[in-house]
Parts: sequence; C-alpha cells; structure tokens
Amino acid sequence: MKTGDGRQHTLPPVCQTLLIPLVARARGGEAFPALACHDAAAEQLLDQLDLDLRPYLKDRITTQNILWRTRVIQSAGRAFFQAHPDSQGVNLGCGLSQHFQWLDQGCNRWLDSDLPEVMALRDTCLAADVPRQHHAEVDLRTPGWWQRLGLPSGTHDKPVFVLCEGVLMYLTPEQVEAVLAEFAEQAPPGSQMVLDTMSRVGRGMARAHPTVGPTGVQFLWCPASADELTRPHPRLRLLQTRSVSECYGWLGTVTEACWMPVTGTPMYAMVTLSV
Repeated sequence: MKTGDGRQHTLPPVCQTLLIPLVARARGGEAFPALACHDAAAEQLLDQLDLDLRPYLKDRITTQNILWRTRVIQSAGRAFFQAHPDSQGVNLGCGLSQHFQWLDQGCNRWLDSDLPEVMALRDTCLAADVPRQHHAEVDLRTPGWWQRLGLPSGTHDKPVFVLCEGVLMYLTPEQVEAVLAEFAEQAPPGSQMVLDTMSRVGRGMARAHPTVGPTGVQFLWCPASADELTRPHPRLRLLQTRSVSECYGWLGTVTEACWMPVTGTPMYAMVTLSV
C-alpha cells in the first residue's frame, strides 16, 4: 500500500484488515445513508492512499455491519464519557480509525494503540486531532500490555473506556482469555470494554469472507456462549449485547431467534463488559 508521500507500506495479514473498516466508514454511507457515520478522517485518508476500493465496496454486508457497529461504539462511548467526562479512553488495535472525533468531550483523554507496523503507517498519514489524543505501540498477545500503555489501574482511579473492535477474533481463545483477564485485573472499578464477537459457526471460516479471506488470516476466537466473556475473571460483568440483526428489522430478529439454539450467540454482536 502506498501513501500520499510515495512511501510503500507492507502490512502483515492481520493488519491488512484495517482497510475494511476504513473504506466502509469513508464510502459506505453512499450505499447505506441511514447508517452513514460521516467519518471525515477516513474520507481524507482515502484520498492519500493508493487503494482499489471496489473489492471493499462490493462487500455490502460487511460495510453495513461496520457502519452499524460504529453507531454502537459512538453510543457506548458517548454515554460513558458523559458519566465520566475527564476519564481515559483507549482503542486497542486502532488501525486507521479515528473514534476520538466523535468521543471528544473537551477534557477526556484518548490513546490509540496497535502493532508497530500499523502505528508506523498511522504516524505517516493520520495525525492526532488534539493534544489530549496520544498513540502507542501494543501487542495484546504479550501479557502486561495494560501497564506498558500506562493506563490507570488503581482502585481509586477514574474508570477507563476500552475499545477493541475487529481484533479479538484473530487471537486464539487462550490469548483472548488473557486479554479479558488483564482488563478485569487492572482496570479501575466502573471501566468498560466494548468489543465485537462472532458466533462459533464462524470459527475457521475466514476464507469464505469476501474481504477478510484474501488477506489469508483466520477467525480463531468465536465464543460458543456469553459465559465465555465473563469466565476469565470474577470481576467481569456482561453489561450489554447488541446483535447486528438490528439492521434487518423483524426478519433479522426472527431469523436469529431460530438460529440461536445452533449458534449459541448472535451471528455478530457488539458486547460491553464492565468491571
């Protein structure tokens, strides 16, 4: 992938998936105006990248899902920062997203973090909007990431809003359990983590996905039940689950109700955990 300054960036397979939400947020509103998120940062960034958009825009289901989950993230983040206006937010596996454009309350702080290859690309083409927005490298597969990011961890510290979208399904179940346990162990009381899940029928099926499949990555973590989300630590609580079936009205709701005995969880959902 080539940026506007002419530099060529080669990303590992998992990191290549960051282009999927980038294109969806920048151009998906043309196909789904009711879900348009008006992502000014994504629109500007696409102008800098030498990228063929056609394969991404043809994947209409994924585009719709991403626009929907963006709405869910906005809702959860705004509610959290309205209750805790001067708290810290962190995006684990941020890719080229710029959620702080919607969640900036004027006094809260935000940290974007991802693997070194992604942060090198981000530094080239996506600057922080305000001084209260920072960035750092992180590898969630290595324990101790919470402290390395310098996130609040005291029982009397202000709660932290944690976003982890489009990340955990590419980790092994053991790695996801460790991530959730570290969040629960380290985060101050009242902290929340927003993440996305796929049902167990998606495990090992990434090759069939029109835009994820070409990257060569695989879906490794697809929980069979909601219990898997809170099992890693006794402090974890399931605060909310929202299914993508919302996008499809009553037909989606009925279809999911029929499939739930088989899938165990929604086919795709946004989950909010709290400690």
